[in-house]
Amino acid sequence: MAQSTAELALITGASSGIGREFARLHAARGGDVILTARRGDALAALKDELQASYGITAHVIALDLGAPNGAQALIAAVQKLGLAPRIVINNAGFGGAGAHIDRDIAAERAMIDLNVIALVTLTHHFARQMATTGGGRILNVGSTAGFLNGPHQAVYFATKNFVNSYSQALDIELRGKGVSVTLLAPGYVETEFAQVADLTQTKMVKAGGATARATAQAGYDAMMAGRAVKISDAKLAFMINWIFPLLPRRMLAKMVGQTQLP
Repeated sequence: MAQSTAELALITGASSGIGREFARLHAARGGDVILTARRGDALAALKDELQASYGITAHVIALDLGAPNGAQALIAAVQKLGLAPRIVINNAGFGGAGAHIDRDIAAERAMIDLNVIALVTLTHHFARQMATTGGGRILNVGSTAGFLNGPHQAVYFATKNFVNSYSQALDIELRGKGVSVTLLAPGYVETEFAQVADLTQTKMVKAGGATARATAQAGYDAMMAGRAVKISDAKLAFMINWIFPLLPRRMLAKMVGQTQLP
């Protein structure tokens, strides 16, 4: 059995993509994991893989985090198992293409529920727990979208703007209590995200993106180093920090909007 070198980690959206890679990275360090997502079969397969490969313990909690009281249900399930994660990786989230008024408002609200409400609920609970029991680490998966305005994905970009601001503010509040909060802001990553969001024919997706593994590695390393922000795409990091602030806001928004169209 592997020698444990890492704390217990709770990972949302762990059934595929970046979340699954976070689980693999943490298990490779000897850390136990709590895996949660909607697809119980995919979580069970990942559990078997991690336990066989790394000798760690993986717990599976299959539920819909974006459902009403989904985050509270996850918290209750973790408590029922008698577990207290010292690392929380809020990775679950989704987007959706189209003009806001043409999209179903229920889908837009569901996006806010998962990307914002669930993330805040989990962060509030576990950060409070960490602050009173010796510290911990939180990694919130945002997006480079969080630094921009996004026509044709208006609500998604807005949710990631929230995650960006919220994460950086909390890092200041919690640092003195031994809890770090890291924001991971990737560009486009080649996962199921584009299919779910109906973005496969857009200019952004056709231009290609990073792998889930490389993105998870960048975020995980930043979290372990206690960094506040990690933009994992170097080119976009340069543009966001040095070019975009110089452009008129409406011009920039139009440019971003074009990338969200076929």
